[in-house]
Amino acid sequence: MAADVASRLRRQLEAPRFEPAQYVKQLSQQSDGDRDLQEHRHKIQSLADETAQNLKKNVYKNYRQFIETAREISYLESEMYQLSHILTEQKGIMDGLTQMLLTADREQQQGSRQLQPPVGTGGGTSASSLGSSSSSSTTTAAAAATTSSEAFLILPREAEEHKQRTLTTLLEKVEGCQDILQTPGRYLVYNGDLLECDAESAAQIQRVHAFLMNDCLLVAAWLPSRRGAVRYRYDALYPLDSFAVVNVKDNGPMRDMFKILRFPDTRVFQAENAKVKKEWLEILDQTKKNKALTERLEVEKEEAKARLMVAEEEKQQRPLSPKTNPFEDESDPAMELVDLSLEWIQELPEDLDVCIAQRDFEGAVDLLDKLTEYLSGATSQPGVRQLRSRVDQRVRRLTDVLMYELSPGRSLRGGPRATRRAVSQLIRLGQSTKACELFLKNRAAAVQTAIRQLRIEGATLLYIHKLCNIFFTGLLDTAKEFEMDFAGDSGCYSAFVVWSRSATRLFVDAFSKQVFDSKESLSTTAECVEVAKEHCSKLSEIGLDLTFTLQMLLVKDIKAALHSYKGIIMEATKHRNSEEMWRRMNLMTPEALAKLKEEMKASGITNFDQYTGDDCWVNLSYTIVAFTKQLMAFLEEGLKLYFPELHMVLLESLREIILVAVQHVDYSLRCEQDPEKKVFIRENVSFLYETVLPVVEKRFEEGVGTPAKQLQELRNGSRIIRVNPESTNSFV
Repeated sequence: MAADVASRLRRQLEAPRFEPAQYVKQLSQQSDGDRDLQEHRHKIQSLADETAQNLKKNVYKNYRQFIETAREISYLESEMYQLSHILTEQKGIMDGLTQMLLTADREQQQGSRQLQPPVGTGGGTSASSLGSSSSSSTTTAAAAATTSSEAFLILPREAEEHKQRTLTTLLEKVEGCQDILQTPGRYLVYNGDLLECDAESAAQIQRVHAFLMNDCLLVAAWLPSRRGAVRYRYDALYPLDSFAVVNVKDNGPMRDMFKILRFPDTRVFQAENAKVKKEWLEILDQTKKNKALTERLEVEKEEAKARLMVAEEEKQQRPLSPKTNPFEDESDPAMELVDLSLEWIQELPEDLDVCIAQRDFEGAVDLLDKLTEYLSGATSQPGVRQLRSRVDQRVRRLTDVLMYELSPGRSLRGGPRATRRAVSQLIRLGQSTKACELFLKNRAAAVQTAIRQLRIEGATLLYIHKLCNIFFTGLLDTAKEFEMDFAGDSGCYSAFVVWSRSATRLFVDAFSKQVFDSKESLSTTAECVEVAKEHCSKLSEIGLDLTFTLQMLLVKDIKAALHSYKGIIMEATKHRNSEEMWRRMNLMTPEALAKLKEEMKASGITNFDQYTGDDCWVNLSYTIVAFTKQLMAFLEEGLKLYFPELHMVLLESLREIILVAVQHVDYSLRCEQDPEKKVFIRENVSFLYETVLPVVEKRFEEGVGTPAKQLQELRNGSRIIRVNPESTNSFV
């Protein structure tokens, strides 16, 4: 029943003259309520989903058929083009042979007419005529042989001209390669269709047509949408001595492939089958060898000319007087020529290309050192300059590759040792300054990345421990690696010191952002700074002292922290002073009293027991005890943060804090009217002046190394002197 309803609804919606507005209007009039409309809407939605699913299936099916059809058309078009290309070549060969045979026949006929013997007037044949006929036949045979040999000697020139005509015909189908034909002596060796694939995923990128000429390789991209004379677009032109050919082993879908390695590009091409791939590899190798042989012959000709010129000059400059010493060597060692026709010298540029492509940097530099040593005494010899120019191009390419290996954009994993290979080869190439610069830039990027990747979690002190461990350990490893790589170049050490200071600045930025900007307590700040100083001191193992640099970068933030905490203590002291009742302190439990004694003893106040009473009483006010604890804590944390540039800041902060307490007790003595409270106040004054302040002065001198004269003057000059025991006045 439901299927019939759905089928009826589908036919109604698929009607040729279906009008949605009229259909909705009728449906609204016929429905009893909202429920009927909802049910009808649900049916239409189900029908729409089913239709969409069927449409997807049909589209997918047609799409696959379309892809298969397009692939078959592409294959068919490629085969047709190859057939057309073969027919064009065959036609060119036949035309060349026909022209050659016609030329040979024409020359032979002309020679026969010229050598024909004279005919006698009588009917008989004389001996002279016979001899003449014999001589004529011999001469004709010789002429024919000569003509035949000339025809065969002309054949290579005709073949080369045919290759050039074929190259012109093929390149007319390639856009943007008109300049290629302007090079004299260039002709086509081999050509064919290839598929270019991705070097990593082996995915097909595009169809190309490769033209191998006697001195270069042209790669043209296929234009499938063109149907005119032009079928390809110029893509790249590689000189034969600028790339290396590498065979790619068959592995799964990666079959019949070979690589063209030319820094910094690597292109992978796939042939139609294994036979075509083999032909490409063999012809490429043979063409490269032929080009190298041609260049070698040209160099040998120049060397021969140079030897003749040198010999002529020596002959002209040689004195005519006879030799006085028969054992004297006539040859001049300075004028000795080196042999540039050796196989390893001729193949050196290609060997350098292969080493660079295979990332064999050590092998490339070894070849360069070998060549430099071999040519050390032949700088002015003809042919050396050309060889040097070819090798210098490879040296620049090798230098660029090594510089790229040290660039900050490369992977920073492996630490400083990962850069040793590139740095050492750059130094061997005479680029020590550039190697130093790139090495330090690489390590700066590594430091910055390590700091950025450090997660900020947990307590601040834990983060600072991790930060110091990462930074100073990396700095120590970098220094050791730098000393190993640049041991023979002392001029680079100043650059390392400058770099170390800039790296320390990066560390201090991260340190300050976490410690000072987050408003941590002074005790936490002091512990963090102490950890940084401890790690920094380990650099002295290698003779690098960055303590002063670290202190100079932290001094501003530490000053601000000391002033901030000083203000907090002063405000808290003033607040307690405003509520001072001058009563003895009751700690309620023996445990609390014992804890207070331990705190005072740890602060350096060893005679605190004489200020305790019976049970849990302390014969001091709560204000003085709290002030003493805060003052001693500030002093200890300040000494942890101390360095010479903070001497006056710490001293003035202590003086201002103590002055608040001194002014308070002075004011209380002058204003208090109760005699018992006055006695209690004087006991607190005695504790402050005779116990606390001497301990502060002694601890400051122990931590700093110099006495605190300002604190001594404050204690001696502000001592409260009672003029009259019965008087309420006191003087400071």
